[in-house]
Amino acid sequence: MYPEEMVLPMRKELADAGFRELYTADEVNSALAAPGTTLVVVNSVCGCAARNARPGAKHSLGAAKKPDQLVTVFAGVDREAVDAARQHMFPFPPSSPSIALFKDGELVHMLERHHIEGRPAEMIAENLQDAYTQFC
Repeated sequence: MYPEEMVLPMRKELADAGFRELYTADEVNSALAAPGTTLVVVNSVCGCAARNARPGAKHSLGAAKKPDQLVTVFAGVDREAVDAARQHMFPFPPSSPSIALFKDGELVHMLERHHIEGRPAEMIAENLQDAYTQFC
């Protein structure tokens, strides 16, 4: 849906912070089957992803506790991976950007777009850090 050259800097922002990009359903299913905690960021080209979601997710990693694994899929680009990730996020409806925390393959914390849009990155980071304290 979006040209790769347009999304490359948005991908790089999370990749540079240690997030592994997933492109296929098999990669998503494998990542979520791993023991421990996995943070999944459904990346997006929208302004709230740039201003709130990506900075919030990155800032959250400064906590004492953090997820074992960091992964990302890109909405509007990597359809197969995004569809697979969203299946694991059921019963939450598709939302981008969104951020989900899994523990041993089970969804334990979810931030949908309406939790991200209009909230500062620091608030998103604090929300995630609270989840890390509880589940990581």
